[in-house]
Amino acid sequence: MSTKNIDDIIALSEELRWEIGDDFHDNLAESIYSDASKIVEDAVTKDNNKSKFRLDAKIDKIVTSRIWGFPIMLFILGAVLWLTIIGANYPSSMLAILLLDTIQPMLKSFGANIGFPWWLSGFLFDGVYLAVAWVIAVMLPPMAIFFPLFTLLEDFGYLPRVAFNMDNLFKKSGAHGKQALTMSMGFGCNAAGVVATRIIDSPRERLIAIITNNFSLCNGRWPTQILLATIFIGAVVPASYSSLASLTAVISIAVLGIAFMFFFSWALSKTVLKGEVSTFNLELPPYRPPVFWKTIYTSLIDRTLIVLWRAIVFAAPAGAVIWLISNIYLGDESIASWLIGSFDGFGFLIGLNGVILLAYIVAIPANEIVIPTILMLTVMVTGVAGGVGDGVMFELDSVSATADILRSGGWTLLTAVNVMLFSLLHNPCSTTIYTIYKETNSVKWTVVASILPVIAGFIVTFLVAQIWRIFV
Repeated sequence: MSTKNIDDIIALSEELRWEIGDDFHDNLAESIYSDASKIVEDAVTKDNNKSKFRLDAKIDKIVTSRIWGFPIMLFILGAVLWLTIIGANYPSSMLAILLLDTIQPMLKSFGANIGFPWWLSGFLFDGVYLAVAWVIAVMLPPMAIFFPLFTLLEDFGYLPRVAFNMDNLFKKSGAHGKQALTMSMGFGCNAAGVVATRIIDSPRERLIAIITNNFSLCNGRWPTQILLATIFIGAVVPASYSSLASLTAVISIAVLGIAFMFFFSWALSKTVLKGEVSTFNLELPPYRPPVFWKTIYTSLIDRTLIVLWRAIVFAAPAGAVIWLISNIYLGDESIASWLIGSFDGFGFLIGLNGVILLAYIVAIPANEIVIPTILMLTVMVTGVAGGVGDGVMFELDSVSATADILRSGGWTLLTAVNVMLFSLLHNPCSTTIYTIYKETNSVKWTVVASILPVIAGFIVTFLVAQIWRIFV
């Protein structure tokens, strides 16, 4: 502070002394000195207080460094995914046995005993119930592990450091530095990430963040990535390295999504959304130990169960639609078979198939039901796994059983790789699409945000398929 500023403050103080009296002046001065003393105590390191905030500073020097910042980020993400992959297998199997092997036959018997016609029993128990049961069995365990771990990192104070590390990259791509925070939120849920863009003041940069948030791999797509990486990627290496290979594949997809976010942010900022990049100050909160059980409870209630409920709400009608298109015939062929046959040619061109494309159309309501839909349609087409009828979920008792079903549907390593890529690069779920419209109040930008990832997905999978068939 300059001498002139100090003289001005003294003069103002003397003027106030005459106008409002010595008592008020003394109290005001005491309050100011008290606040200043607290600021100095918190911000300045003294010889007799060397340890204050030193631990935070030392940790930040490592986790936000240019050398170690990004490797630490990848290591922590890898550790979270590894715990999710390893920890979700057994509870998923147990839930499948309970919901599919035990409860579903009981419901079928109940319907038969009270005289349900075959179509009503099939619609309710083979369509709606089995889709919901599969979503619970497959999605609940990974989310119940991933969300608490993610919340612990957030409460500990690490996620703002992630935003700090990535701030410069977003600026170079023509986007706002705060997009790093909305991207992190998108890893939990893209709809939440879109809402979080409200922290960006610039309309242009906020729109960029909204359009590109779908490239953050949301919770609804993590199970698909983990399942396919476990079945197909882990199978190409020795068993002792399968978990590491699966983990590396999933992390690579997540990092690829971030790369696409940078690329399209840059492309938009150079074309239809030109403008100057804003600056902002990012305050890093102090590290604090999370209240473990409170964090676990909050993450399970506020995130896991709410997301699971949304998945169930969308899975129920989707299961009904799958059963209907599988059991309503146009001549000698069901609607589903006709659609699958129609999509097969284009599907082959991009390394997929008609079943996968139809599944992604039916699963627009929620990403969580893509794999259940693929399995149900595969059972319908191939007739394997002892399916009770068209559109009926098969009995799932292990990951290997799922692998057998997918391979019976003609899946190869190329198919799995391209489904993992298309899972990253496809349209947002219906909840996110609706949220984009509410936040932008624009049909045009909602369509752009919905179609842009799909176009990218078609281009990438086509290129991968052609290169694969030439060199592999």
